[in-house]
Amino acid sequence: MSAGGAPVPPPPNPAVSFPAPRITLPAGPDILRTYSGAFVCLEILFGGLVWILVASSNVPLPLLQGWVMFVSVTAFIFSLLFLGVFLSGMVTQIDANWNFLDFVYHFIVFVFYFGAFLLEAATTSLHDLRCNTTMTVSPLLSDNQYNINVAATIFAFVTTACYGCSLGLALRRWRP
Repeated sequence: MSAGGAPVPPPPNPAVSFPAPRITLPAGPDILRTYSGAFVCLEILFGGLVWILVASSNVPLPLLQGWVMFVSVTAFIFSLLFLGVFLSGMVTQIDANWNFLDFVYHFIVFVFYFGAFLLEAATTSLHDLRCNTTMTVSPLLSDNQYNINVAATIFAFVTTACYGCSLGLALRRWRP
């Protein structure tokens, strides 16, 4: 009883006082049954191929391809983490607007991957550029490097398209 005669309410339960996380995607393995989950898996697969192909070309133009490597490796790691958070069910434990975070993440990676795709395409287009190296004129990219860079450009485009599709799905969830 308080001084005024009214009973004192019990303190609030801290587990109940926090709002629930805002997410419309399922947590756990059910995420893999959605289009968004499928696109994240494709982003990881194709992004890993971009990373492997650019690295296997011996990076003949480090100024251009360094950014492509940075974006592909960083996006690969963060996409793995993103998928891992959903697969483990941690999204239900962390109070955040996951729909908004999903949208922001895919927007940033889409913009960066689009730039990486353009740089990889620019590198590939320099195949016939002739360089004077110690009195001999040779092409900037060997035929093997050119073929690898063509494949990397194609997979960079496909990965960019996957991030764009994920961005569109995230926008629909965030702004219904």
